[in-house]
Amino acid sequence: MEKETPQAKVRLNQKEKQAKSRKSKRICIPIDEAQYKEIHEDPKEFRKYLDLCQAKYPELFPSQMGLGYKCIGYCEQSKKMPEVPIRRIKLKGEKAPYQVVPSFVMPYMTGYSKDVEKALYFHFKYEVPFDGLVYGFGKDVSYWYRQSQQIGRFSIVGTTIQDAENLPEDISADEKHTRWNGQTAYVATTVGKECFFGASICLKADEASLKDAYGVFKDEAQTLELSYEPKTVNTDGFKSTVKVWQNLFITTVIIRCFLHAYINIRNVAKKLDCFDTIADYLWNAYQQTSYEAFIDKLSILQLWTGYHRKAMTDRCFDAITKVCSRAHEYAIAYDHPKCLRTSNMLDRLMQKMDRYLFMMRYFHGHLDSAELSIRAWALAQNFLPFCSRTAQYKSFSSPIHQLNKSTYHDNWLQNLLISASLQPVLVRTQKTLE
Repeated sequence: MEKETPQAKVRLNQKEKQAKSRKSKRICIPIDEAQYKEIHEDPKEFRKYLDLCQAKYPELFPSQMGLGYKCIGYCEQSKKMPEVPIRRIKLKGEKAPYQVVPSFVMPYMTGYSKDVEKALYFHFKYEVPFDGLVYGFGKDVSYWYRQSQQIGRFSIVGTTIQDAENLPEDISADEKHTRWNGQTAYVATTVGKECFFGASICLKADEASLKDAYGVFKDEAQTLELSYEPKTVNTDGFKSTVKVWQNLFITTVIIRCFLHAYINIRNVAKKLDCFDTIADYLWNAYQQTSYEAFIDKLSILQLWTGYHRKAMTDRCFDAITKVCSRAHEYAIAYDHPKCLRTSNMLDRLMQKMDRYLFMMRYFHGHLDSAELSIRAWALAQNFLPFCSRTAQYKSFSSPIHQLNKSTYHDNWLQNLLISASLQPVLVRTQKTLE
């Protein structure tokens, strides 16, 4: 048999991957270590605290919890952390028990969250490589690599949004060009409400590959709300991207990004003396408040372009003509006042992704590992605290706080772990080309 190489490995398609995902039986509750040690040995006290949490945060618990449950002892003692016993409960009418895990321990009992969160904060927010984490926090590269990867197993949409009413109606999507083992790869990225909702890797930019990648967002969103379909999605107009979103969500309206129209003209006209005038015409049209006024302004630009044809190059003239001929496509946005007319939000968030990928020297090894890495990074961005000097910090601590208007814990990592309660866990799988 021919020896397997990293380049010969490919990620499972979404249907196969979905079959490898398992429903989580892990309930994560907000509690500090001292209180947990006081109550975990007393079933009555433990149950009392659990009932209080269920009343305050019902979304963290199974819906059948109200029918009744009982404490059935402990999970098998962890060899890594024997000092933290994990209790189990059994719901009425269900055979499989649930684990009730405190938020101060990491998944799979790999450490205390207080010992991990600062290192992951520097890694996800400031792109500090794993070697740097070893220098500052000890352990080894593999330890920090695994700690960062396991966050990517949680559902991005389900962990970010606790109430289906907060699912974004207007989103933006685009592909981030990157590298995997030296070859071109793409990160299909979906954002909305200043948060990441999807980040999945594919090796081609054709319709089939992008449908697989963007389909991850659809599956996670419809797990939360079966009938969910966004009202609008902003794209740069790439044919494969447009077709994918039209197929994924039948009723969703595609909004063509006006910023990309401006950038395309700027790239071919920025050295011309008349560029400032062209730019003024474009943004004047964009700032109009009605469908008809927008069309009129672009019509004026087209007439002006015809009168000043000699002052511009053929490429500039063709670019302006192309935008003006698509005026009605851009004007669709006026039928949806809350839609994203430009990709500003997406570009702003993807700038962080660009810095992270550069500092990590892009992706290496197995493609499933790369998928977990970028998913973990995207999910962490939703929970990491704002810089204290930003305007948002005065009202909200993080993007997730701004979205849901509440948090479970002051610590960003514990807040993430609690939010991931009962979220489906992706089991890593491998498949090779035959």
